[in-house]
Amino acid sequence: MALDDYVDAEVGVAVAVTAAVTAAAASPRVRKPLRRGAVYGLAGLMMAYDKVSALAHTAAQKGREVASSVKEEAREAVHSESRSAREPAAS
Repeated sequence: MALDDYVDAEVGVAVAVTAAVTAAAASPRVRKPLRRGAVYGLAGLMMAYDKVSALAHTAAQKGREVASSVKEEAREAVHSESRSAREPAAS
């Protein structure tokens, strides 16, 4: 960058902002809360993942139980129909 580029208002503001962000990121007073926030944020995401995963597992398990019971009821209905069709009609 030439010296004329630094005189331009947009570039000067961008350089100043970049310098301020770099200084803040290098400051221990800023890094500690950022690091703590990152740790707490990641812990929150992990707990939310565990809850959603457990909910999905429970829903899948209940779905399998319902499907199994419906399958068993259908099997019993077919079996009773075939049994009643084989028996002679009582007249």
